[in-house]
Amino acid sequence: MKYYFFTFFFISLFSFSQELDSSSFFGKRIDYFDVKDYDVIKNKILELKSTDVKIQGKILSSCPMKGCWMKMNVNNDTILVRFKDYGFFVPKNGIEGKSSLINGKISIDTLSIDQLKHYAEDAGKTKAEIALINEPEITISFLADGVIIKD
Repeated sequence: MKYYFFTFFFISLFSFSQELDSSSFFGKRIDYFDVKDYDVIKNKILELKSTDVKIQGKILSSCPMKGCWMKMNVNNDTILVRFKDYGFFVPKNGIEGKSSLINGKISIDTLSIDQLKHYAEDAGKTKAEIALINEPEITISFLADGVIIKD
């Protein structure tokens, strides 16, 4: 009788188990607590120039050379995400369209022509496309110290 009870107990235990969320972590280990509303943050960075935050978005692309940057769509804005001190990288491919949580500093940044050309080269743009880059770009940038990519 005792064995039937234990067998029933273990079968019940495993039948009610939940599938674990499969996420990949990069850099500092972060969690989903205290995620900020992007629209509030966006208004704040216009005033403060830079602030520490945790935000979510969809990954548009990543550096196909090393994974040293990624572009994210957050509330219809494209944000360039770089990684603090090049201390970690994200996968070079296969992450497009995935949901991501990033933690770090968000700011308004001016990307020089040389930086833009470098990113275009990394992204595999043609020489003709790179030659069309002729002025700096003001963008929302993010220096991440931690990233979660939801699989």
